[in-house]
Amino acid sequence: MLCGKHLIAGEWTGGSQTFTSQPAHGPSHSFSIGTADEVDQAVRAAEEAFWTFGYSSREDRAAFLNAIADEIEARGEQITEIGTQETGLPEARLNGERGRTTGQLRLFASHILQGDYLDKRHDEALPDRQPLPRPDIKMVQRPVGPVAVFGASNFPLAFSTAGGDTASALAAGCPVVVKGHPAHPGTAEIVAQAIDAAIKTCGVHPGVFSLIQSNGIEVGTALVKHPLIQAVGFTGSLRAGRALFDLCAARPLPIPFFGELGSVNPMFLLPDALKARGADLAKGWAGSLTMGAGQFCTNPGIAVVMAGDDAEAFVGAAVGALGEVGEQTMLTDGIAAAYRQGRDVIAKTAGVQELLTSTCDLRSATPYLYRVSGKDWLDNHILGEEVFGPLGIVVTVSDFDEMQAIARSLQGQLTCTIHMSEADTSQAQALMPVLERKAGRILTNGFPTGVEVCDAMVHGGPYPASTNFGATSVGTLAIRRFLRPVCYQNMPDALLPGDLI
Repeated sequence: MLCGKHLIAGEWTGGSQTFTSQPAHGPSHSFSIGTADEVDQAVRAAEEAFWTFGYSSREDRAAFLNAIADEIEARGEQITEIGTQETGLPEARLNGERGRTTGQLRLFASHILQGDYLDKRHDEALPDRQPLPRPDIKMVQRPVGPVAVFGASNFPLAFSTAGGDTASALAAGCPVVVKGHPAHPGTAEIVAQAIDAAIKTCGVHPGVFSLIQSNGIEVGTALVKHPLIQAVGFTGSLRAGRALFDLCAARPLPIPFFGELGSVNPMFLLPDALKARGADLAKGWAGSLTMGAGQFCTNPGIAVVMAGDDAEAFVGAAVGALGEVGEQTMLTDGIAAAYRQGRDVIAKTAGVQELLTSTCDLRSATPYLYRVSGKDWLDNHILGEEVFGPLGIVVTVSDFDEMQAIARSLQGQLTCTIHMSEADTSQAQALMPVLERKAGRILTNGFPTGVEVCDAMVHGGPYPASTNFGATSVGTLAIRRFLRPVCYQNMPDALLPGDLI
């Protein structure tokens, strides 16, 4: 079922240079390595497709999105089989993620049919206004043009080939060129087959979607530097994302880079909640921290508690719960190696106490738990950097003032969580203005792993959580990343976009 080639404007093509996949189990496969010339072919085809797709009706685009979802569902067993082999993720997780992926496509189809995202505005002409008349002015959101999307390592479906970035860009009317992630190239190819089938079924210009495989940086660099690319969607590491962000900014014509880069997602456990249900909170944290081997961007890596007997009980319960978690397979050898490297950095930082250690090697991960005082946390900013995996740090503060200082010291986050009881309300109220400035999503009495795909969701935050804090990569608001407002003054109906008539 795999050809190991790129899909470029409706044609499966590839050169002589290949790389071999490194699955967690099962057979490996060879895939073509993309080139700058192939990127140019794909982007030029996307630009050509934009002249029709960018001006297509919302009804036609909705039908296309639903057709992609249908074709993905028709290939469900194949996707799950290759996905579990490549990533080591369990079958249930892949099936659930496939449902989320098709659900996103259908959600955007419904969203564009409603039309609210267009933000249409009309100021009627006032020809008799003094001292000057007002012209007739209309405004609507229009698609920006071809978009580059980078597949994510930790979500082979929901944040990759036909994931949220692709779905929202296509919904907006923007053709997409995807740079496949080398951790799951087979999964990417089968999903691309589904999109290709939907293109043919719906009669869409084949340049509306291309997939280029690569295990190096040439394809990604060529994509973001191509003058016809108008925006980039990315989910990945801070290092890689910042490099691409800088390339986008350095272009002769800079473009927006919508990168979701990383977060430690701190939790603040207030005193009454800690006393009343500390053991339950510890068990819940352990479950969230180790879910999917800790390979979620919303993984809650930090718990901030006030020193005392309740904090000690919480720590003891967390150690016990984490100690029962066995080895889990990580997505790639490189991610597993980076996890161990991050563990070593934390363990060697001044003031850090080991609470739970274990042994993991090769592609496996086991939980680690550390403790540090609020003062040492504030003195060692490296403790606030993401370790991608099931590693947690308990920050013990002396009082609420120090807890607030911890909150103020945070870099931008995807999420911040407050665990509270009614008696903690005044302290929670004092934290809220700080946390609103730090995160895109704030929770109470829950755990941030699990991002609901809906209208109100914000999956983003101040840098380095994301590179554009006014955007989200999950939820229907994600479509706004690939639109820009256009104003029409004294324009006859014959020249207006159909959505304004």
